[in-house]
Amino acid sequence: MARAKVKRASTTIDMTAMCDVSFLLLTFFILTATARQPEPVEVDTPASVTQVKVPDENFGLITVGDNGKIFFGVKGRDIRERMLELMSEKYSIPFTPEERTRFAVMETFGVPMGNLKEIINMDANDRVRPGLQPGIPADTTKELSNQLFHWIYSARVATKELKNEEMRLSIKGDADEKYPSIKKVMDILQSQKVNKFSLITALRNEDF
Repeated sequence: MARAKVKRASTTIDMTAMCDVSFLLLTFFILTATARQPEPVEVDTPASVTQVKVPDENFGLITVGDNGKIFFGVKGRDIRERMLELMSEKYSIPFTPEERTRFAVMETFGVPMGNLKEIINMDANDRVRPGLQPGIPADTTKELSNQLFHWIYSARVATKELKNEEMRLSIKGDADEKYPSIKKVMDILQSQKVNKFSLITALRNEDF
């Protein structure tokens, strides 16, 4: 006796729910993402073949460009705010809670302490106008005139207090920048017994 054939029905999958979830996730990531702020100085880094990822936290970046101007940036809003508190005590310059909050979102800056309030209270787009920020003073002494020394030291103290870790530091210099400008930064790091730091470079074309 022949076996009865069972009619096969085609299967369908309703993708509506999955599409809804996908769009919800996409909307969530767009709304919660933080846009990368433009830097106040453009730096064309020299080429290199070394591939080492820049740390996502406990990291400080010293940028040298535009004829020796020095800028400083620190990862982490809490570290930036604590660093400003330490500098405020060091230079006896008070900052309001609103100014501390605004400074905490500034990823990079390059002005003397006396002009910092003016930059903090500017609009974010005006703050990064080319040539506006003259760079952080970095004289060869450890006195108050060498503000870069104290910014780096305050950032390291803030990182140790809040994260209980040592801050990792890197130098990013323009490819056309003269060596004495970079050496000045290295000397400041070594004066704080920071003998291990990185140099930020760009990959050569054949390495992409």
